[in-house]
Amino acid sequence: MDYREIITFIMEMVGTVAFAASGAMVGVGRKMDIFGVSVLGVVTAVGGGMIRDIVLGVIPPSVFQHAVYAAVATVTSCLVFMVLYLRSELLEGRFRVTYDKVMLVMDSIGLGIFTVVGVNTGIHHGYLGHTFLLVFLGTITGVGGGLLRDMMAGVPPYIFVRHIYACASIVGAVVCVYMYRLFGSVEAMVVASAVVVLIRYLAAHYHWNLPRLTLEEKEK
Repeated sequence: MDYREIITFIMEMVGTVAFAASGAMVGVGRKMDIFGVSVLGVVTAVGGGMIRDIVLGVIPPSVFQHAVYAAVATVTSCLVFMVLYLRSELLEGRFRVTYDKVMLVMDSIGLGIFTVVGVNTGIHHGYLGHTFLLVFLGTITGVGGGLLRDMMAGVPPYIFVRHIYACASIVGAVVCVYMYRLFGSVEAMVVASAVVVLIRYLAAHYHWNLPRLTLEEKEK
């Protein structure tokens, strides 16, 4: 295992922990038990990668070949559940603001890392010249787990209603593809993931949203 593979693995672990935590926090918010919280955490962490692998024809998906990802996601989800179970006041009052900020950070880090991991996986399968496919793989890896999470939790999918989300993943994937061609994998993954996190932060801070129609606008 060379240094590129080590860096990629570390990024995957960080992304897994971040997405598992965000999924678990959604489960806690929906008043699920520890099993439901763990399932949401695991699905959020590995769901996008499963969809990516199916598109690439990797059967069974890598999560079933390397149990470490599901194991880390499960442990992270259980820890989040225990902390919020023992400190339920963290979900109320002034602590709610901190909860929302932590959710934003975790979701943004996971989105950035898994977007570039998706692109990198497609490149390793020999699709360096297929820009559209690589961008799709990066985006679906980044947003797929959260989409499945929200559908299972019975809430409107985050990517359709909250700030700039999928678009940040698309931009990051494009940056990753072209930087990989110019500078190599490590530089591309670090910079592109940082771009995604930065866009998510700015979108949340300045309340950027894509145009949408409201009922009042339809009636005018």
